[in-house]
Amino acid sequence: MSWLTVPTPLPSGPMHIAVTPLGVAAAGYGGRGDETPPCTDGAKVAAVTDRIGAYLSGRSRKLGLPIDWSLSSGPHRAVLQALLREVPYGRTITYGELAARSGVFEDVAEPGLAARTVGQMMAANPVALLVPCHRVVAADGIGGFGGGRVGIEVKRWLLTLEGVLEPTLDWNGPL
Repeated sequence: MSWLTVPTPLPSGPMHIAVTPLGVAAAGYGGRGDETPPCTDGAKVAAVTDRIGAYLSGRSRKLGLPIDWSLSSGPHRAVLQALLREVPYGRTITYGELAARSGVFEDVAEPGLAARTVGQMMAANPVALLVPCHRVVAADGIGGFGGGRVGIEVKRWLLTLEGVLEPTLDWNGPL
């Protein structure tokens, strides 16, 4: 696994990305300069940087990067794959709806437990943006997002980019 930092217009700043021969294994908001070893494969760096840049500038609706699923398994991977498969650009789904669509929680009887568990799974998404956890919202609003206040700003920014939310006066993204 090797790392690169991708500049972004997001409120969190650059993203840190880990790549393997299989694809992107980890992606997180807020670049980290201390990740080692650095990616020295120029083609991978260019592909990841170009595709994330095109997506965040509104020039592309798909990232088109292969995902290395090695950092998730079992029910967590099943929920992440259901999200990727079921919720396209410009759409959202509630935590509870994703729990139901994933098929992972069929035996859970306690009200709200599946939705809360999906929320925890989204917070632990190893490939943020590639698997669009920002599209998962609460039944009564935007819901949470990792990283505290800046995290919610990132979620709002991405949902505005995708047309789910209306731009505000301070919107700094593409129109």
